[in-house]
Amino acid sequence: MPDTLVWAYAFALGAIVGSFLNVCILRWPAEQSVIRPRSRCPGCSSQLAWYDNIPILSWILLRGRCRKCGVPISVQYPAIELATALIWTAAAIRMGPTIDGLSTALFLTIVLGIAITDAREMVIPDQFSLGGTAIGLLLAAVPGGMSLLTSFLAAAGSYVAFWIVKFGAEKAFRKPALGVGDIHMMAMVGAFLGPMGALLTILLGSVMGLIIGVPLMFRRDELRPLGTYLPLGTFLAMGAAIAQAWGPQIADWYITRILGLG
Repeated sequence: MPDTLVWAYAFALGAIVGSFLNVCILRWPAEQSVIRPRSRCPGCSSQLAWYDNIPILSWILLRGRCRKCGVPISVQYPAIELATALIWTAAAIRMGPTIDGLSTALFLTIVLGIAITDAREMVIPDQFSLGGTAIGLLLAAVPGGMSLLTSFLAAAGSYVAFWIVKFGAEKAFRKPALGVGDIHMMAMVGAFLGPMGALLTILLGSVMGLIIGVPLMFRRDELRPLGTYLPLGTFLAMGAAIAQAWGPQIADWYITRILGLG
């Protein structure tokens, strides 16, 4: 099969997955089913016809409005669909139609869902984190990549380590520290990326939280979206995406250039 056809299939499949991801982002935090009811207009609650629910394309053709009542439909829908389509296309270009390519696409789709959900609702649904952990372990059971044992130990180690950090921080500062969702998320990251990837995720996510998140918390205008709490999962998701894409290169750079062990 020509590469361009594989990439086209990956783009189309990613857009479909992105459409479902939108449903998960909106419904899982509210503890609603992602199966029923079917997609409806947020304004008039009319059920969307199949031709008004084609990923990316329908929103463009309808100019971002409901066909029946004309209420604007959030740009988040096509943006998430396009982002997911590009994730799946990039995975196909980088790794081809392989288990590694599928693992990369699924992992980045999950962390995208976590990033958006935590930024919007300050919550990480277990369907993303624990469900993602199960998917990571299942993919590790397929021969050819990271071993199932490594995946399991990395997931368990990340989970236990974050619980220890949470317990210690709460004892030290006498107030809640870290969310359980963040802990579950790191188990998922460990299952997919292994111990080094999990460590890089924590380091990169923490740095981005300090650089991006903390200044936003102290803004005194309408651009201050975070209140007094930091959606750590959003920044961990950013770190996880970087660790997945460039983890070995970052680790090699740190060992050779910073530690001088190369």
